[in-house]
Order: sequence, then structure tokens, then C-alpha cells
Amino acid sequence: MAEARRVVIAVFPDVDLLDVTGPAEVFALANRESGRTAYRVELAGRETAGAVTTSAGVRLLTDVAFGEVSGSIDTLIVPGAVDIGDSGPVARVDQDVVAWVASVAPSARRVASVCVGAHILAAAGLLDDKTATTHWSTAAQLAADHPAVRVDPDPIFVRSGNVWTGAGISACMDLALALVAEDLGEELALAVARQLVVYLKRQGGQSQFSVPLSSPPTTRRDIDELRAYIAEHLGDDLSAAALAARMCLSERHFARVFRQETGTTPGAYVEAARVEAARRLLESTDQPLEEVAAGSGLGSVETLHRALRKQIGTTPAAYRRRFRIAD
Repeated sequence: MAEARRVVIAVFPDVDLLDVTGPAEVFALANRESGRTAYRVELAGRETAGAVTTSAGVRLLTDVAFGEVSGSIDTLIVPGAVDIGDSGPVARVDQDVVAWVASVAPSARRVASVCVGAHILAAAGLLDDKTATTHWSTAAQLAADHPAVRVDPDPIFVRSGNVWTGAGISACMDLALALVAEDLGEELALAVARQLVVYLKRQGGQSQFSVPLSSPPTTRRDIDELRAYIAEHLGDDLSAAALAARMCLSERHFARVFRQETGTTPGAYVEAARVEAARRLLESTDQPLEEVAAGSGLGSVETLHRALRKQIGTTPAAYRRRFRIAD
């Protein structure tokens, strides 16, 4: 019988609870479904048998201290923690944890981060020249802090060599299921997914939340109202001139104010909103591409193709084949 795979999960104050317990539950169910101890999970923290208070207020008890972790590790999992700043969540990067991760990662067959744990991997130098993802709300922070990392805020998880990075919070389950599928096969991973009542492969990426949710409120109520108007009137004339007129501003002044408040141009924002709508139609309906283009405000199939290639690097047909939600 194969030896149990050793999984070490880092824990530290205010760590996101599900980042830790989600993967642990997946591995436990993999043991049950396989009828053997395929995984042995250890929680590593600053001290042995130390109580760690998570962001949910629930306390976890560590199995081993950071300094006592030795020997080979099959999978090292690094969860995350956030602080709330003026503009939203900010990934917390504990330098003690970073140093420990950098020291033990070479002894691990693979390393995985959950949610904003990617910031810790990046600080440890494990993501340089690699593609990685993290929670959509801190993707810009990751890209700004670590220019050597190719940050893709859309995928649920990304594999780059032996380093895996997962998206926001509940995506820890998707990531852990993918790890089980790699180790024990998709049939076993599917059995675990069924027990959890989740998809083995979730349809869509984080960007399905990007337009309505990832942009924080601005300092101007009229801009926020305009963004809501755009989302509700994608088929209307949403040119910069039309939007400026709606705001009773000159086009030049409107463009300056909009970029200052949203970080993007009116044209780019409108195109992103329309692509978002197109993706949802491709995922959830069998509408012909002509109807998808019209319903999303992109107008023509040619424009739909061009916009999807620009925004997500694929075609409408390829996207639908990959992410179409079965009825």
C-alpha cells in the first residue's frame, strides 16, 4: 500500500478558516473514499500545540511548530489573511511566515497557496516568472508588489510547474480537488466532490464577479450611479460622448473624472461590462452568437469575437465549450 502523502498547512493569527479546513476536509474525504490513508494532514504554526485564532474567531490547534518541520513534504499549503484598508482588503504578509515558507518549500514535492496566501509565496520568491492567481480583490496588490509575477485574476486556480495558486476563499475546495485528481485520479476526486456537493470543475472564473463587485464605490455618487446605469443598459449608446452628456459634463472633463474615480477609461469599462454579460450568456444559454452579441451590447459576432480575444484570449465557441453550465 502506498505511503500516505504528507500535507503541511501553515496557520497563523487571523488566517482565513476555510482556507485551512476546506483542503483538510477534501483530503479527509479522499481518505474515506479511497478506503485508505492517502493523506496525512499536519497544521504547522509558531509553536507546537499552540492555539491559533482564525479570522472567524474559531481557534485551531497546531500539530507542529514551524521550526520543527523536517523531512520531506508532499504538499505544502499556504493560506492567507487580510486586513481591511480604506479601499478594501489588503493581503497580510507576515515576514516570519514568509521566511519559513522559503526555507521548507524546497523539501516539498509541490507548493500551493489558497486565496491571498499567494502573496506569501510571492514574497518568498516562489512565484517569480510564473503565472499565478489570488483573490480578485487583492490581485492588483499582488501585481504591484511583485512585478516578476504574471498575475491572472480570473482562474479558480493556476498550476505553474510544481507551484499551484488558488483564487478566493471557497476556491480552496476546487484547488484541493484538483490536487486529489492529480494524485488519485479524477474518478476518486469526483467521488469526493459528490460528497461535498460541489462541482469537480467549477464553471467560469473569478471574473464573473469582476464588473459588479470588484470595483469599490467611488468618491462620487454620480459615477456610481452611472456604473449601475451602464450595467442595466448595455445595448444602449454608451459612447464617451453619450455618457458625458448624461452626466452633463464635457466629454474631456467626463473622461478625466471617470478615469480618476474608476482607474480606467469609459470605453474600456463599457467593453469589460459587455464582455462580462456575453460570458454569462455563453455559460448559461444556448443562444446563437448573434443573440449573445446583441444581448450583451457588443452588437455583432465580429465584435464579440474581437472583444473576447482581447479580454480573455479565447473565442466565444471555445469559451462556451469549456464553461457551459449543463441543464
